[in-house]
Amino acid sequence: MAIKDAIGKDELLLRAVRAVAPLSERGLVYAGFSLGGSIAQTLALGDTKARGLLLLHGTSDIADDAATDGLPVQLHVADPDPFEPHDWLNAWYLRMGRAGADVEVYRYPGAGHIYTDPDLPDYDEEAAESTWKVALGFLDEL
Repeated sequence: MAIKDAIGKDELLLRAVRAVAPLSERGLVYAGFSLGGSIAQTLALGDTKARGLLLLHGTSDIADDAATDGLPVQLHVADPDPFEPHDWLNAWYLRMGRAGADVEVYRYPGAGHIYTDPDLPDYDEEAAESTWKVALGFLDEL
């Protein structure tokens, strides 16, 4: 967040685009944590060759004209999550579906926002282990 605050979200996104653009012909799977999930989502929805999108702890707005041809998407999020409230997630899920994505959402009751990081106070070992098991299975299928 400190980097985003220092350079701005637009610059952060521009740097991400520059980093992945040379690789997109390979058919990337985009992934991100929290704010990084927002960036990964934006990149994946803008890449017609994207093979998948894995989001942990974060989502983003979806452009009205966003369209994808069955992009596999998996979201793992705390329940509740102060940055991803239920009404937001429900609207996000519906908009992703309208955009053509094949979305799976996994919610982890009682976990903190970034519950997969053992160095943070939000860490939840059981939820983290479950997340990694499901997420790695998702990636194996792609």
